[in-house]
Amino acid sequence: MPKKESEKLIVYTDGGSRGNPGPAALGVVISDQKGNLIKEYGEALGVKTNNEAEYAAVIFALKKIKALYGKEKTKKMHIDMKMDSEFVMKQLNGEYKIEEERMFPLFVAVWNLKMDFGKVTFSHVPREKNRAADRLVNAALDREQGKLW
Repeated sequence: MPKKESEKLIVYTDGGSRGNPGPAALGVVISDQKGNLIKEYGEALGVKTNNEAEYAAVIFALKKIKALYGKEKTKKMHIDMKMDSEFVMKQLNGEYKIEEERMFPLFVAVWNLKMDFGKVTFSHVPREKNRAADRLVNAALDREQGKLW
């Protein structure tokens, strides 16, 4: 019997803050390898820096996928994370050192979550290719701002 190829998900993540630090939110778009939408999320994070919001989006996405599919299935999955933050992508790929102490726990959280998946890759996409996740970030920030009035 031929070995079944592992399931691959394409995940677009974005994090943003209005002010740095400032009110922050994340956006996550999960689709199958053909590009069919599975789930999308936008969530306010409180006051964070832009980079903290970018990391929060990756952590949120990995946790959601694990919750959706279960640990057994995720062990065989390939998650292709796409983000427009080249800085965070390079940190996650070990190309850049993490110098800000507040980023260490976020990096470690991603690293630990990665262990529950067959493979997790991080790649940079131009902002234009990340519009859906960006839209979710802004919608979450707008909703949160609306609660203040």
